[in-house]
Amino acid sequence: MTDAYLTVAERATARFEVQGSEFLGHVAPVDTVEAAESFVEEVREEYADATHNVPAYRVPAGEPSERAPGSEPMLREYSSDDGEPTGSAGKPALNVLQQREIRNVVAVVTRYYGGTNLGVGGLARAYSRAVKEGVDAAGVAEERPHRTLVVETEYDDSGTVRGVIESTGVKFDADYGERVRFDLRVPVAEVEELRERLNDATSGRVEIDR
Repeated sequence: MTDAYLTVAERATARFEVQGSEFLGHVAPVDTVEAAESFVEEVREEYADATHNVPAYRVPAGEPSERAPGSEPMLREYSSDDGEPTGSAGKPALNVLQQREIRNVVAVVTRYYGGTNLGVGGLARAYSRAVKEGVDAAGVAEERPHRTLVVETEYDDSGTVRGVIESTGVKFDADYGERVRFDLRVPVAEVEELRERLNDATSGRVEIDR
């Protein structure tokens, strides 16, 4: 699938209080279930003293390399109430992402209990608001499906390979160890063309995973 979709532009956190309880809505763009779960754990560790850390995410199921080229990925939608009354937290948080048609996104709402019970309706409104304000703080952006490519080469070809990668304008990280490794985030529609350019430039000496 190469059609554009909506996601959040960056990580962000929104904060407010309701009857003494403090809510923090954290959101981040992610491309995989693994990345979403990693963000959830990151927030849980950072806010381990909170009463609840409620997760919700909408991300493609499976790794990009496992999907047929041009195919529409199935969305994995997940949420948890994390100890709040059933249906009062996770589902309202996920509903915001669904209603705004945002995907490749993870949200975690942190709550510090303030001594006043909000009731199921009050909780649902608060958790929805936390995700809405988190999304608004991050901003919504139009994105195209991406795939991660790992490119490895010897030092003799590393300058050529880096030049090809930089000419495309894709995001990448470089690691100079025994060999040179480039981790790229490439729009799906451009993957095959980039593979061909890298192979042509190095007479096939470059190694490309995924």
